[in-house]
Amino acid sequence: MNTIRNTRQSILWAVVVGALVMTPTRAAAPKDNGALELARQLNQAFIEVADQVSPSVVVISVARQADGGGETDLESNPFWEWLPREFRRQMEERFRQRQETPRNRPPLFNSQGSGVVIREDGYILTNGHVVEGADKIKVRFKDGRQFDAEVRGVDSQSDVAVLKVDATGLPAARFANSDKVKVGEFAIAIGAPFELDYSVTFGHVSAKGRSAVVPDPAMDQDFIQTDANINPGNSGGPLVNIDGEVIGINTLIRGLRTGIGFAIPSNLARQVADKLIEEGKFTRSWLGVEIRALREDEEYRGMVKGVQDGVVVRGIVKDGPAAKSTLKLGDVITAVDGKAVSTAQELRNQIRTKKVGTIVTLDVVRAGKELQVKVQPEEWPEEAVPAVSRRSPAPRASEATSLGVTVKPLTRELAKEMGVEFAEGVVVTDVEPDSVAADKGIRRGDIITEINQTAVTSLRDFRGATAGADLEKGVVVNLVRDGVSRFVILKQSGN
Repeated sequence: MNTIRNTRQSILWAVVVGALVMTPTRAAAPKDNGALELARQLNQAFIEVADQVSPSVVVISVARQADGGGETDLESNPFWEWLPREFRRQMEERFRQRQETPRNRPPLFNSQGSGVVIREDGYILTNGHVVEGADKIKVRFKDGRQFDAEVRGVDSQSDVAVLKVDATGLPAARFANSDKVKVGEFAIAIGAPFELDYSVTFGHVSAKGRSAVVPDPAMDQDFIQTDANINPGNSGGPLVNIDGEVIGINTLIRGLRTGIGFAIPSNLARQVADKLIEEGKFTRSWLGVEIRALREDEEYRGMVKGVQDGVVVRGIVKDGPAAKSTLKLGDVITAVDGKAVSTAQELRNQIRTKKVGTIVTLDVVRAGKELQVKVQPEEWPEEAVPAVSRRSPAPRASEATSLGVTVKPLTRELAKEMGVEFAEGVVVTDVEPDSVAADKGIRRGDIITEINQTAVTSLRDFRGATAGADLEKGVVVNLVRDGVSRFVILKQSGN
């Protein structure tokens, strides 16, 4: 009996303990700690940014109608290659449908982008490629109001456009100083991706000063890179900071879902837009130089003394403003009118808004000495760099060197025969395959004018200049190609 009693007691205790274990307990309330409160505040900040900025954002609908004439070449747009494959297919299909549309049929609004109000009296900022070739444009606000819009001006080099609507009292966005934007700060995009109006995405500023995004040297590129999700339809819409201020105009993406988008900095966009509003165009000044940051020019950096930072003059355009000054190839520009420059884009930014015809002072380091050069910027020409000349068959060779080139004295007759412009120097008639010259891109028709800062106008000059050339240390060769003076450094690879 005792054994049975003990067994029953053990079972009872097991049931009681099991019941206690299985009885649901009341969940503890989360602690109201500081971290959670900060998260709530950040959450509220994003909500307030969306509420504050969205009324200034517009959805732009564009109608284009085939005119029966020559077709618009979609691929000629510099941004075409940067569009996602599926979006290019959609655009091609829409373009085909427009071409098949009867000429007397009303325009179809079959393209969409975004924009942001820049002035309360009806001026709206967007991208040039959003409204390119438009027959009719409508803009729609978040409150449902809709207006017809006309293009006030377009600057193709920056891809900035300004629209005008007949309205006043519009909610203009606030613009930040994009020069003060920091990599890593929050970035919020608002627009109409894939016709999904007023979509809000957020991320960070991934980088600044992206200047080689579009493979077009005529483009004025100083993009802010962001991982905020940007898609087709966001173009022209604002990229804003956590304070609801516009830091950029969303312009490009590099593939869908890659986290790589690009925006025109607000300072550049605002600068161009103001001129488009006032004058209908943006007049851009230029110096006519090819430049590279000294910090990025590994070959030349080791050959320069007396300067750690600046912009190297790698090329000078014939008859351009710089060619009319005392600026020389290899000069390192350190400041423009007293403002330091250390990158090519910083130099462009300084020159861009200089009034055409005024004198600017460049602080320059040349051969280890500091000096100042006066240059008079001119209006950026439609064709800033001459087209490549056609070449004739190679003439008879004359002089070969260890540099890997064969040259001849350039006469006016030979220049005409080879299809190059006459200049004082010797012309390259042949380049040895796998030579150091071939590796550095020297090609037939290049006109060599200096070697290691020694003028070359004859074969005798050329022999003398190359006699002491040391390819291990590097040989600086000044040459003229297609009307542009530039220099290359010939140096044995691996040294």
